[in-house]
This record gives sequence, C-alpha cells and structure tokens, in this order.
Amino acid sequence: MFEDMNTLREHCLSCRKCGLCETRTQVVFGVGNPQAEILFIGEGPGEQEDLTGEPFVGRGGQLLDKMLFAVDLSRKENIYIANIVKCRPPKNRDPLPEEQEACIDYLRNQVLLIRPKIIVCLGRIAAQKLLKPDFKVTREHGVWFEKNGVQMMGTFHPAALLRNPASKPAAMEDFFALRDKIQEICSHTYPAEEA
Repeated sequence: MFEDMNTLREHCLSCRKCGLCETRTQVVFGVGNPQAEILFIGEGPGEQEDLTGEPFVGRGGQLLDKMLFAVDLSRKENIYIANIVKCRPPKNRDPLPEEQEACIDYLRNQVLLIRPKIIVCLGRIAAQKLLKPDFKVTREHGVWFEKNGVQMMGTFHPAALLRNPASKPAAMEDFFALRDKIQEICSHTYPAEEA
C-alpha cells in the first residue's frame, strides 16, 4: 500500500499486471478531490476516457456531470471518481474477473487514502464487485448498504441511462437520496448554510 495519492498514481501508470496494458492508450487513474467524502466508482474507462486519461468524459460522463450538478456535486470540488479497472477493456466489453482482481488493489489503496464516508457504485459491474455478487441494478438501485463503516449505494451507469432513458427518473431519485445522505453524515461536502 502506498502512503500518498501521487506515489500510488505513479505506480499505477506503469502497471502491467494484466493484458489490458497491451491495448490501452492511457491509464485512467481517477480524478477529483482526494479529501472528498464521496467516492464514485465505475467499472472501467471507455474510448474517450482512454484517450484523455480521465474517467467519465464521454457522453455518459457529460450526463453524470449534469446529474451531479443537480445535487450540488462536482468532480472538481467535492467528489472523487475512479473505476474498478484503470485501463479500457477492448471495445468497451465488461472487464473480466481476472482483470478486476489484477487492478482492485489500486482502488482499495485509493479508498484507504480518500477515506470516503459514502461510495456510489455506478453500474452493475462496480456494484457486484463492491456490494454483492448478485446485485441487480434495476431492483436494488438506491438501496443503502454499510460496509466497514462506509455507506454504499449502487445506481445506474450513465452509459446505461443513455441507452435506456426511461431509467433516468429512477437514477435521479438515487441522486436525491444521495444528497439527503450527504446532509445527514458528511461534514464538509456542502458549504455550511448561512445563518
């Protein structure tokens, strides 16, 4: 385990633990405030993320940013975003279990350094890896779990919402529930209200 985010990032950028290193353009380490109380975790980079080196920057990322904005969250200010795997699986396929295992210690190290109070899993792969193996997004989105003192929730992946816009209202309900949970347990995500 690495003691600071920069050292962890440098180590991760040169990773060759699985075959995804052969086809990546860039490692997509994560982005945001390393002191954030909220950590969003997706499954892995897509094409745009692989090209830019930043998670959730394609069409799905633009939708995610709008949803974050609706509940006063921003990847530049008060959250951190990472993925289960740091390199793009070819043709955006699901990351294989062995690829997830090869990469998971980077994410665990990020969680230890950030020490979030809330983790939001974006999509089935992240929720099945971190919440429970049989997690069903359509049935269990927005349900809170507690693991090691951290409040965790799974919700729809933004790319899935682009494919199935009918799920957007349910996803927004999850984000409003997230906002309520932040107000309940977080101390510095939202600025203190003026008296």
